[in-house]
Amino acid sequence: MVKTFQDYLSSDCHRTYSCVHCRAHLAGHAALISKSFQGSQGRAYLFNDVVNVSSGTPEERVLLTGVHDVSDIKCKCCKTTLGWKYERAYDTSQKYKEGKFIIELIHMIKDNGWS
Repeated sequence: MVKTFQDYLSSDCHRTYSCVHCRAHLAGHAALISKSFQGSQGRAYLFNDVVNVSSGTPEERVLLTGVHDVSDIKCKCCKTTLGWKYERAYDTSQKYKEGKFIIELIHMIKDNGWS
């Protein structure tokens, strides 16, 4: 069995988002693009970059903003499905999402330096 090591965000990243289930780091506040997204289980945030996630196989889905190719993302540490990665957007107005990550709030906790 291969041991999966956890990536840690740098020490200069004082405000981080972590997996609520195992506390693995997911993203720093600087990677946050928008708090105005909707996931399958409620509100979600859009991030430019994340750590400690693995991506599944891309599939076409009809979302609130149209048809997208997305792949589910799971926490590498506890294997919980956290959200998805936008692989391809068919509508030109949605192209900015390509390569970005949605993490649902139900699976995240704010760590370090939040007031």
